Amino acid sequence: MAYFKVAFGFLVTAFLSAAVSLAHPGLGFGWGGVGAPGGQSGAPSYRLFPQFYQFSCPQAEDIVMSVLEKAIAKEPRMAASLLRLHFHDCFVQGCDASILLDNSATIVSEKNSLPNRNSVRGFEVIDEIKARLEEACPQTVSCADILAMAARGSTVLSGGPSWELPLGRRDSKTASLITSNNNIPPPNSTLQNLITLFQRQGLDEVDLVALSGQPIVPRGHTIGVARCATFKQRLYNQNGNNLPDQTLERTYYYGLKSVCPKSGGDNNISPLDFGSPVKFDNLYFKLILWGKGLLNSDEVLLTGNVGNTMELVKAYAKDENLFFKQFAKSMIKMGNISPLTGFNGEVRKNCRLVN
Repeated sequence: MAYFKVAFGFLVTAFLSAAVSLAHPGLGFGWGGVGAPGGQSGAPSYRLFPQFYQFSCPQAEDIVMSVLEKAIAKEPRMAASLLRLHFHDCFVQGCDASILLDNSATIVSEKNSLPNRNSVRGFEVIDEIKARLEEACPQTVSCADILAMAARGSTVLSGGPSWELPLGRRDSKTASLITSNNNIPPPNSTLQNLITLFQRQGLDEVDLVALSGQPIVPRGHTIGVARCATFKQRLYNQNGNNLPDQTLERTYYYGLKSVCPKSGGDNNISPLDFGSPVKFDNLYFKLILWGKGLLNSDEVLLTGNVGNTMELVKAYAKDENLFFKQFAKSMIKMGNISPLTGFNGEVRKNCRLVN
């Protein structure tokens, strides 16, 4: 009789453990082994994987896409903004949704950093996605994963590639205004500065060029626009001599001057891709070759004389499918920058506030 009690107890324990595993895959089972991203030395650690919400919130991606479809149909430029949010999040503390936190007694918001202030947007779309997910699966899907899913969905809805998206990120309880100011590449970056800032995140020059083909570095690219303030220097004082950047194609230069005066007009906007500003394609790289890259950090990919960026620009301009494939690989790589996993961080109820 004692044997059957022990056996029955074992079966109950096994069943409960399996149930927990289905709802929160990886918890308690050391998925990925010690040392995987987000883990702690000597404790189980957890990797991101695409089926993370398969049992705990199987409708998560459908909910995300339904909100995105509505938002992007209403304003196609929103796709670029949501892609950029994911980038500006990952380059600060890792992909942990710190960029979504508002100012509070304990938080100095990253929204007020120089790269983000009066620039990043799309927060209301993330709020709507989160609210819908909280109704369906309370406190299950993290804000960090919402940003990653929104970035992929925005790419797809704009005509770009899809990819198998690893999930399981958790949300930070902190933000860093200083790191946001220091880690996000400014639009007037030199090529060496861009490479250095990407290498700091474990990304190489192939990732740099591929990800420059969309709105993360940091301005809107394949599907986006830029503010006059981000390219004014190229028009009027590129090298401190009160002359324009000589690499700008002449007709393009005069067109930019018409929307970006020497004084004032800093918030005037110009498409980064005049041919297809709301479509995801490889025209961005062709424009660079034609002398029509809008920002200094565009043009230096071709003329910076560091590494193989020139060859990559030419390759992506020639072969859109090659660009799409590498873009997807680089987005997966970027999305794996220092995620919080397992029992680190939290799943916020409201993306703007810590629990």
